[in-house]
Amino acid sequence: MSDALNLLGRLPDRELGEQAANAVGLLALVAGQDVEPAEDSDGRDGRWRIARRTVPDRTVSTVDADARHIHKNRTRHQEGYRGHVSFEPEAGLFTAVALTGGYGPDNHEAAVALDLLADEDHSEGETLTVLGDSAYGTGSLREQLTAQGHVLVIKPPPLRQAVPGGFTIDDFHVDTGAATVTCPAGQTANLGRPKADGARTAQFKRLCTGCPLRERCTTSKTGRVVNVHPQHGLLTAARHQATTDTAWQDEYRRWRPPVERAIAWLVAHGHRRVRYRGVIANNIALHHRAAALNLRRLINLGLTRTSGTWHLAPTTP
Repeated sequence: MSDALNLLGRLPDRELGEQAANAVGLLALVAGQDVEPAEDSDGRDGRWRIARRTVPDRTVSTVDADARHIHKNRTRHQEGYRGHVSFEPEAGLFTAVALTGGYGPDNHEAAVALDLLADEDHSEGETLTVLGDSAYGTGSLREQLTAQGHVLVIKPPPLRQAVPGGFTIDDFHVDTGAATVTCPAGQTANLGRPKADGARTAQFKRLCTGCPLRERCTTSKTGRVVNVHPQHGLLTAARHQATTDTAWQDEYRRWRPPVERAIAWLVAHGHRRVRYRGVIANNIALHHRAAALNLRRLINLGLTRTSGTWHLAPTTP
């Protein structure tokens, strides 16, 4: 860090071309985002430590400024980009693909999903059966797809437990109409006003004092706090359906394997790693890869060309 600062301190008086200036800016960004002065130091004595926080939109590469640090979950992370695909499992064809940056709500799977489905033909009352894993199970996406009349076979995200093996929000009775939440012990707390994102909070505080179920509910000294999602009803219904509806479970189990197989085709032969720098170049490469796989699939289905016209040979029952 000290070497980077010494170099950067001597460059302001120099005339730099565009490429050099970009390199200097990237050096300043990468050098400063992950370190901070050591305790009782202002950095001038050369003592630094790894920063005890994560910088939003963290740059991770000195050669690819668009690459980002991606958290798939609390234990799995990677560097690079997010790839998004829409796949028709019966025909075995990719219908849409996109590569985006790895950070930010606009690049989340659920945010990109609507764009992937935008060109699907469902204008004459046709509905789509939309299958997806838990990354697509957000309340916002469910609300939008449901409003469009689609059938959802999307795995709901797992619930977090305040105490391992303890109660989740599904063990509480949430009455948004009455603005109350009742805990497993029968105590009722009022829901606060909606926050900027529409979420509401119920704080049990003193109601947890002396509760025989407290050890299964919270480790907080001030009592359990329940956060109620803006689409709480949709998410609760989705979790109930996924655990009790055998038809839903059969549909998910039926189509998940061909979708996983398609992803395996897409990333085979080293294509899990990007081959270019920047979002634009890698997005083009992903489209080319999906187009090539679609062409292979069509040929396997019997695609032939006669008199300049491509057509699929009729299949034998």
